[in-house]
Amino acid sequence: MMKMSSQLLLLLPLAMGVGMAMAFQTAINSQLREYLHSPLQAALLSFLVGSILLVVLVFVQNAEKPSMAQLAYMPWFLWFGGCLGVYAISMSIYTAPKLGFLTFSGVVVFGQLLISMLLDHFGLLGTAKTAINWQRLLGALVIFGGVLMTLQR
Repeated sequence: MMKMSSQLLLLLPLAMGVGMAMAFQTAINSQLREYLHSPLQAALLSFLVGSILLVVLVFVQNAEKPSMAQLAYMPWFLWFGGCLGVYAISMSIYTAPKLGFLTFSGVVVFGQLLISMLLDHFGLLGTAKTAINWQRLLGALVIFGGVLMTLQR
């Protein structure tokens, strides 16, 4: 069990802010789809704006920039993150308006919990090994139950 600390008290609201930002982003991108008539075009514009902001932030950041040689030696699967982002944004634009934003968000959180438990359990992709136990499994099942409840309209 994690101990309460000042760092944890800072990290929890920051992480909750990610969830809030994702919900706003999905709602905004779904509206953008209405103007552009395509979830892929909406995702492209969203990524374009985000990429421009990232270029500016990386430019002003005081961190060493990687060389082409460093990029060439990265493991191949590290390049796959961008593909997952395209899937996540495009499918959120397509599915959220159909499911409803509450149900969509619950299903996304449940999916994150499932894969996170597996990543932790097997120590995949650099995560520390943390075995699946009954508390973690019960927590995921409670979330799933909550998702099922959101389907009732």
